[in-house]
Amino acid sequence: MKRLAIKTKHLAVLVISAFLLFPSVAVMAQQQSEGIEQQVENYLSRMTLDEKIAVIHAQSKFSARGVPRLGLPDFWTDDGPHGVRPDVLWDEWEQAGQTNDSCVAFPALTCLAATWNPSLAHLYGKSLGEEALYRGKDMILGPGVNIYRTPLNGRNFEYLGEDPYLSSTMVVPYIQGMQENGVAACVKHYALNNDEEHRFQVNVKVSDRALHEIYLPAFKAAVEKGHVWALMGAYNLYKDEHNCHNEYLINKILKGDWKFDGVVVSDWGGTHDTDQAVKNGLDMEFGTWTNGLSAGVSNAYDNYYLANAYKKGILNGKYTEKELNDKVRRVLRLYFRTTMAQRGHGFLCSEAHYDAAKKIAEDGIVLLQNKGNVLPMVFNGQRKRVLVVGENAIKMMTVGGGSSSLKVQREISPLKGLQDRLKDIADVEYERGYVGDTTGSYNGVTTGQNLKDSRSKQQLIDDAVEKAKKADYVIVFGGLNKSDYQDCEGHDRKQYGLPYAQDKLLEALAKVNKKLVFVNISGNAVAMPWKDEVPAIVQGWYIGSEAGEALAAVLCGDANPSGKLPFTWPASLKDVGAHALDAYPGVWRKGHKIIDEEYKEGVYVGYRWADAHKTHPLFAFGHGLSYTSFKLANLRLSNTAMTPEDSLKVTVSVTNTGKRAGAEVVQLYIHDDEASVDRPYKELKGFSKVFLQPGETKDVEMTIGKDALSFYDETTSSWKAEPGTFTVLVGDASDNITLKKGFRLEK
Repeated sequence: MKRLAIKTKHLAVLVISAFLLFPSVAVMAQQQSEGIEQQVENYLSRMTLDEKIAVIHAQSKFSARGVPRLGLPDFWTDDGPHGVRPDVLWDEWEQAGQTNDSCVAFPALTCLAATWNPSLAHLYGKSLGEEALYRGKDMILGPGVNIYRTPLNGRNFEYLGEDPYLSSTMVVPYIQGMQENGVAACVKHYALNNDEEHRFQVNVKVSDRALHEIYLPAFKAAVEKGHVWALMGAYNLYKDEHNCHNEYLINKILKGDWKFDGVVVSDWGGTHDTDQAVKNGLDMEFGTWTNGLSAGVSNAYDNYYLANAYKKGILNGKYTEKELNDKVRRVLRLYFRTTMAQRGHGFLCSEAHYDAAKKIAEDGIVLLQNKGNVLPMVFNGQRKRVLVVGENAIKMMTVGGGSSSLKVQREISPLKGLQDRLKDIADVEYERGYVGDTTGSYNGVTTGQNLKDSRSKQQLIDDAVEKAKKADYVIVFGGLNKSDYQDCEGHDRKQYGLPYAQDKLLEALAKVNKKLVFVNISGNAVAMPWKDEVPAIVQGWYIGSEAGEALAAVLCGDANPSGKLPFTWPASLKDVGAHALDAYPGVWRKGHKIIDEEYKEGVYVGYRWADAHKTHPLFAFGHGLSYTSFKLANLRLSNTAMTPEDSLKVTVSVTNTGKRAGAEVVQLYIHDDEASVDRPYKELKGFSKVFLQPGETKDVEMTIGKDALSFYDETTSSWKAEPGTFTVLVGDASDNITLKKGFRLEK
């Protein structure tokens, strides 16, 4: 643990001698925390009203003021969660025109979730934190943990999937890895930000049980296990209050029940009222224009709801300084954890970061289908012809998509990755196949690509088909992109099907070549009416700087795919609870600018809905194939009964029965045999990723406690585990459970 270092002479009261005795890590952490609290009170007691007001709202697009008189530097934040966003002008969204703010683009969080590998989440956070530190950033706005409720959500690619347990498990090491650098993570968007189209107006209506079982667990884990230093409120409303200043979500749950000691930050423009911001838990206000949403003036920061209006309210007696002091304490605590702590210098665009990005990408790519073992491509010493088709083979995907748009030092395209990998063993040709979005800019960052093509849709298809007839392999890179109404902040998708006539392209190619591979580049599921005609399907995500190398490694067999889907891939929207119940996108209130969106499906999200309604998704939650094969066997439980104070150890033997080294994800679900409330058939409560050589067997151990058996009891507003029998279900996907064994929870 780093010794707390304070940068001004005013902090001499720290007890440095305690560190010289080499106490345990736990003792050192406690002493550091106590030292920080002493300094927080010390500084708070010496701050003027103007200084207190100054630190709780922005002074530029991405910074908040420090206290120069007391030696506290300004605080700098920047967008993530996939890389450090390029710097913008002080008071504008356009680029600052710097030449040293390029970065490594890490895979989108859907890909990270698909690794089912918490150690890679830690590597991700650590690497991103190092880039942020080098760039002078004190807080990264991410990661995002909102739940994948509908595949139409334009921002799903920034989140960790549909399951609360998977999201909770993956977010904690990401936070820890980042904050080890002295850079704060800011988990977002708290809470219920599950669609984009009307995010400023949506008032979510959801049962307490669904709220606590589905939509809050990842935030809770971030606070209680990840000890995150900041959390961002969401744009939408809950209980008719905006979530950036929501009494129930922030004061009651976050700061009350979970004892969060960090800072609640508004999303940019998410603050709407001084009185609510003062009383309902908002600590730092960013991005507000003078009416909170649209109109504004240059240098409007003194007009923020927590600026002059708040100060005036204190001076005229409307407010006391009680709430203000709590906000300032939290801000000072954040400063002492970041800007006032001894930190390293970080690294930018290091080879270690590129290696990390590539490793995460390879681990998260999902082999969805592989009929006839078309993949990996095999050449056997013969020079073959590989045809690459599709705009997504060449289009840069790091620019666009909203606030996670990046300016990268490099981005290797899928086409370039395959050309480099196959240059000595195959002739790689390219055909466009379809034309989608030929633009390539966002907030002043441009790709420099000219993607215009004057051919008609039919001509593009015909040209691709002619070359496909002569190819040994045809690899189509399609899917979505990061344009409006696709995978992009601010809008939801308008359709579940693929855009740009890609269905017609794939159907035509399937008729002339039997070694056809479709690589779907997206953060969302898409309709696949041609699924049975296309032998191999790969989910390629948005995987950043090393996209081409990672995809080539998987397609050529240099890397054995081990990714598993973090969401259910439905055959159609009618197989999704939110759509089947007509619960999306909600209903406009008459005479109001509010849309009420009722989560009628309750806890039945994703595979929970599929189980309950016996739908058959195209690909199940947790699904992912490999170039080798595995066998799960010998399920053992440490006991046949447990008490609420006990834990239960679950052991499974995993054998690699194939001829390649590879990794398997063992998934543990719990079924409640009999409950007093309606419960999903099964819920994920454990998983473990294990790497095995051919023929090797390893035992995988997972432990569950009472929390894995509990549901949220709305009658008592508490978690409840009912005595009775439960079944442990183990498999390699939610629709492929191969082992089961019962046990009993005693009173």
